[in-house]
Amino acid sequence: MSTLRFHALKQSLDRIPTSVAKETKQSEIFGANVFGFKTMQQFLTKDAFKSLMRAIDKGDKINRSIADQIASSMKDWAMAKGVTHYTHWFQPLTGATAEKHDAFFETIGNGESLERFEGNQLVQQEPDASSFPNGGIRNTFEARGYTAWDPTSPAFIFGTTLCIPTVFVAYTGEALDYKTPLLRALNAVDHAATDVARYFDKTVKKVTASLGWEQEYFLIDKALVASRPDIEMTGRTLLGHSSAKDQQLDDHYFGTIPARALNFMRDLETESMLLGIPVKTRHNEVAPNQFELAPIYEEANLAVDHNSLVMDVMQKVADRHHFKVLFHEKPFAGVNGSGKHNNWSLSTDTGINLLAPGKTPMSNLQFLTFFVNTIKAVHDNEELLRASIASATNDHRLGANEAPPAIMSVFIGAQLSKVLHELEGVTKGKLSPEEKTDLKLNVVGKIPEILLDNTDRNRTSSFAFTGNKFEFRAVGSTANCANPMTVLNSIVARQLIDFKAEADALIATKGLKKDEAIFNVLREYIKTSRNILFEGNGYGDDWQKEAKKRGLSNNKNTPEALKVKIKPKTIALYEGLNVMNKVEIEARYDIEIEEYVHILQIEGRSLGDIARNHVIPTAVKYQNILIDNVKGLKDIFGKEFKTYASEQLVLIADISQRIEAINSGVTTMTNERKKANTISDTTKKATVYCNQVKPLFDDIRYHCDKLELLIDDELWPLAKYRELLFTK
Repeated sequence: MSTLRFHALKQSLDRIPTSVAKETKQSEIFGANVFGFKTMQQFLTKDAFKSLMRAIDKGDKINRSIADQIASSMKDWAMAKGVTHYTHWFQPLTGATAEKHDAFFETIGNGESLERFEGNQLVQQEPDASSFPNGGIRNTFEARGYTAWDPTSPAFIFGTTLCIPTVFVAYTGEALDYKTPLLRALNAVDHAATDVARYFDKTVKKVTASLGWEQEYFLIDKALVASRPDIEMTGRTLLGHSSAKDQQLDDHYFGTIPARALNFMRDLETESMLLGIPVKTRHNEVAPNQFELAPIYEEANLAVDHNSLVMDVMQKVADRHHFKVLFHEKPFAGVNGSGKHNNWSLSTDTGINLLAPGKTPMSNLQFLTFFVNTIKAVHDNEELLRASIASATNDHRLGANEAPPAIMSVFIGAQLSKVLHELEGVTKGKLSPEEKTDLKLNVVGKIPEILLDNTDRNRTSSFAFTGNKFEFRAVGSTANCANPMTVLNSIVARQLIDFKAEADALIATKGLKKDEAIFNVLREYIKTSRNILFEGNGYGDDWQKEAKKRGLSNNKNTPEALKVKIKPKTIALYEGLNVMNKVEIEARYDIEIEEYVHILQIEGRSLGDIARNHVIPTAVKYQNILIDNVKGLKDIFGKEFKTYASEQLVLIADISQRIEAINSGVTTMTNERKKANTISDTTKKATVYCNQVKPLFDDIRYHCDKLELLIDDELWPLAKYRELLFTK
């Protein structure tokens, strides 16, 4: 281990950019490995194609004979591309994707064989549910789970395997994955938003939620990562002194992309295009060796699948380029961490973005309706929205200089704030013709002009309106987008249902016209949601105090944040929308709180191991060198040796003190972990780990980092920040 760092450095310095095949037009290869619309038309019979499209558009069931036809066509298409196996590709509650490969190959007796893929194999498989986090959702005698085909997300080829996107449910029927609740939430917001959109256009039949994610990540040479057991075990550096230069000069952001990284990106883009992932943007991020990838917006379920898939693809492509991709929200202390901004909007089947202003006062009233209802949904459910992005890893990022604080707020800009202020003054009940005209011409009618210049952003706001969408900025880079998207679409669905009921009641009982009823309801929503709107600096203490005055939550850590997930209000929300039942909700809470404990356990053990088995022995070795030096000086200078060895003696004493501090710190941390591990209640255990164990990491790290500065560079066993972040 002591020499691994230097072998790694030599390897990294000798790297040359990995060659990438000459690029073709991306439009020519886009979706080539996807069983998409054009491919389905080519390989399916008319009946099978129509049946599949009805399943995608309307959720109709596919009968067995049609499923057999589709399966056979998928197999023929896939085998023509060299595929030998198939798998149900799903997203269990591990945060990663899962797959079990089965061969098309089957024996048929008499020494004969053939390739076969039937409808029942396409539609359903039975992975072992006990092998994945399940929160107790499984029969004690029946550990199986079931994967079921999701036809709304197209099958794709990865390597030599046909991957079929699926949901994952327990033997008893409860959801064990991220996709199932998301699909239910998207269905809920579709019905709720369609009902409201019909106020403005009777022809609307469907509303689709769209998502555009921005994936931030670090690219680190894989040999250097191998010299860092903390990165290997936890995804982040548990110790390491900051380098003299990191991001102070802001010279990396939007700078020229380094050659090795650029070739990785080019390779990644080709792989993404083949898989139908419409990646559009690539650039450096603020921190050294930090980058970002972003696609064109897609339907939310497909976008979630694509993000999960692209994270897998990135690691595999990175390996070809001798890189390791770090998705951790804060892999390096003192430099920017990584997020995954979720850009969300709603669109009708008539081609209208409901969060974009139109050309007429009525279309702008439609925009305001969905705009204000979204703000109201966030205001009423800000704790739940905070919980949706809670994790041990994201705790390191929230509130740092690259991410919003743990307090949820909505940024809309000064101009739209003025519009809402104007709407607060709408007369209660029926509007006079003059007021109605003034509202439509001078308030609602001017929204398009306002939005042309409303491009300012507030990076300290967790939820920001950016012209035609809302950007949920607090999502962490390791997150499965399904989690925040399930929450956001659920709370908006609930809010739109309530809005429709209130507006309909005013029309029916007060005799108000449709637009008058809408204005009246929106007026009250603006008043009651005012506290969530914030335009200032979210990093300052003033906002912390102001948010408390406003009654906003400030759940700074995951154990605090997750508690809202099992509150009666949350259970009522999800059960009322048929997104999740009480059993599923409580199971997810148990899984997430347990994961928090496991992460801190792993980090504690890793830090203790590195501190005692790498840092302290290195410190002792260097101290012995200094001691030998002092002995030599004493032999030469006799009683006067202290004059010549004063600095060495100071160093020896300092190292001893650091060693003692590290060793005692690790002992204390270990003892606190042992105490915490005796707690049977997982919630209490997580709280103890958060408040009693985790803070001890900092002191151990502090002394280790001080030793890094004291000890001979040629002895230090761990790759340093300057090497991890700046070696090309």
